[in-house]
Amino acid sequence: MVGVSVLGISGSVGSSTVKVLRQFRDQFSLRSFSVHSNWEVAKTLIGEFSPELVCVTDPKLVGKFGDSFGSTKILYGDEYLTELVKLPTVGVVVTAVVGARGVLPTIAAIEAGKKIAIANKETLVTFGPLINRLVAKYKTLMVPVDSEHNALFQLIEKEKRSNIRAITLTASGGSFRTLPIEELEHVSVKQALNHPTWSMGPKITVDSAGLINKGLEVIEAHFLFGLSYDEIEVVIHPQSLTHGIIETIDGACLQYTSHPDMVYPIAHSLFYPNPTPQMLIERKPSTWKTLEFFPPDTKRYPGLTLAYQAGKAGGVAPCIFNAANEEAVALFLDEKISFTTIPRLIESALNQVKNEFPENLEGYLEKDKETRNLIQSEFLKGGVTT
Repeated sequence: MVGVSVLGISGSVGSSTVKVLRQFRDQFSLRSFSVHSNWEVAKTLIGEFSPELVCVTDPKLVGKFGDSFGSTKILYGDEYLTELVKLPTVGVVVTAVVGARGVLPTIAAIEAGKKIAIANKETLVTFGPLINRLVAKYKTLMVPVDSEHNALFQLIEKEKRSNIRAITLTASGGSFRTLPIEELEHVSVKQALNHPTWSMGPKITVDSAGLINKGLEVIEAHFLFGLSYDEIEVVIHPQSLTHGIIETIDGACLQYTSHPDMVYPIAHSLFYPNPTPQMLIERKPSTWKTLEFFPPDTKRYPGLTLAYQAGKAGGVAPCIFNAANEEAVALFLDEKISFTTIPRLIESALNQVKNEFPENLEGYLEKDKETRNLIQSEFLKGGVTT
């Protein structure tokens, strides 16, 4: 039986991972997990799976639930996420926490020789060159969990690299795909969180509404698959049934299509390199009806253009892009700035924070911190249009 650690178990990916673990109880056991503040979810899962370790990361809750719950030891704070992944009984780590805070436990999992089912895209976006060097050094098996990257992973694995001309990430278009562009300045947080297809956390849902999430995925795909940015394309696909497309050099396209449910990529990541042994959800092709694809409007989604610019610049530019976006989205969710201010803040950070090419983690962390401080100071001094 394979032991599993899930970082961020109360989120959408974490919840879907639990569904898969329940379906395959004879093959996987939940040995550790983290929640930010959802202790009710934690208690339920402790009672069901009896893990060795659980970490609560909200600093406001330190010590509130004691040192143990039954036979499970309780830890507090982001710094203990690394302890969850290093357990000898853990073979697979699902990194489903949101944001750059996932980097340290990911590095710990790499160095400990764990298989990583990576759903924390910010780790690769922010620290891509460093993570790839460590993956190569420790010969780590890293399988993407995002539905788009997992689909492309499966397609690329079956095709010779020399036969691939380009890959395509699909995007639903988010909450404002059909809203008149002039109205975007005045949309509410509630409107932004009304995603047409997926049930996700607030940060990623806002990212999706501006297609910034797809920009992050473009950068992630670059580091995962070693393709240039000119070989990575994005299309709007409202049905969210096709998750990835590869175009071969003869002009043919191969696509991965499934019902939009995260149990598919999660199960694939847990079982890989073996196939998922049984049907997860039955959805016949006759139920798909229409599959539409069209190019994204750069005026509607300026954040996507900025992501390509950051990716092509290399160095810490993707780190700056990600940190600026995280801070800007937090301000929007707190109703302190408008939705359209998010890409303006990102562009400001890319223009003001010097791009460098550090060799170590500290260099990336310094730029991450510098960018976050810049966004906060821009907001506090009234240097952004709200």
